[in-house]
Amino acid sequence: MTLRRGDISSMLEVLPPFAIRVAATLRLSDHLGDGPRSAGELALATGADADALGRLLRYLCSLGLYREDAPDRFALTPAGRMLTGRSTGDLRQWLDLDGAGGRMDLALAGLLHAVRTGGPGYPAVFDRPFWDDLAADPARAASFDELMAAKSARVVPDLAALDWAGVRHVVDVGGGVGRTLGALLRAHPHLRGTLLDRPPVAEQARRQLAEAGLAGRCAVVGGSFLTEVPAGGDAYLLFDILHNWDDETAREILGRCAAAAGPAGRVLVVEEVPADDDRNGRAMDLKMLVLFGGRQRTEAGFAALAAKAGLGAPTVRRLPCGFSVVETAGTTSRGDG
Repeated sequence: MTLRRGDISSMLEVLPPFAIRVAATLRLSDHLGDGPRSAGELALATGADADALGRLLRYLCSLGLYREDAPDRFALTPAGRMLTGRSTGDLRQWLDLDGAGGRMDLALAGLLHAVRTGGPGYPAVFDRPFWDDLAADPARAASFDELMAAKSARVVPDLAALDWAGVRHVVDVGGGVGRTLGALLRAHPHLRGTLLDRPPVAEQARRQLAEAGLAGRCAVVGGSFLTEVPAGGDAYLLFDILHNWDDETAREILGRCAAAAGPAGRVLVVEEVPADDDRNGRAMDLKMLVLFGGRQRTEAGFAALAAKAGLGAPTVRRLPCGFSVVETAGTTSRGDG
């Protein structure tokens, strides 16, 4: 790839991403959804300063998100409409600086710390690790749950469409509030399930699965997969879990699940598995480093991880949604030493 000076200058521009995130956080596109409004009207609706907001709006007009049809009369463009809550996808949720998505973006200010130390940069920016920070703010935690729900809704139909006939009992490790496991149980009435997550999350999962009428087919365990996982499953599901962890911890988690599955069981890792030269995959890899000290793994990365855990070479199945299922066989050894 050959880059010109102008290309480098474009890469260095930091204002557009922040300005767009402020627009998303203030719900400017939603407030403009019913027609043009003035900066003063929008300031009253958003609790912002009218002069400062007008200056932001005019800059966003230059980016093409809004237009100023008459002096101090701002309107939506098709691009700006993508930032409304009524648009498809979850773009606004990811950009909201008051929510978990935007806060994860702000954590990228810790990239230098992460590169210097090899550990997460999130605590260097917010004074505590990601999960502790999330637990300290119920509203932010709820926004994170919404983001994960949207991701689950995109992936679960493809996951449920796989052949589960040979599975009797699936253990969802780090299964959150139970959306993925609940969907699998509804799609496959022969399945039983166990969900493991931190006690506060597990309590939410217990309520939601009961409300869905699945309590009789599903056990919920409050605990940590960093120490142990429930026995008795023949398929152990790790949905967007391993990329949160460094290789040593991920090896321990994978080995622990494989040992619980036993030689007749299997471990199913569901994540985005980028190609070696995929730019988005490389970007996600750096984000995982900053947020958690984790890693976004390629097929070769998963093969190396399985080998470190004493497991055979995994198989990788690409799903239509863009995620992949990385499958390894269970083992008789503990694999976490």
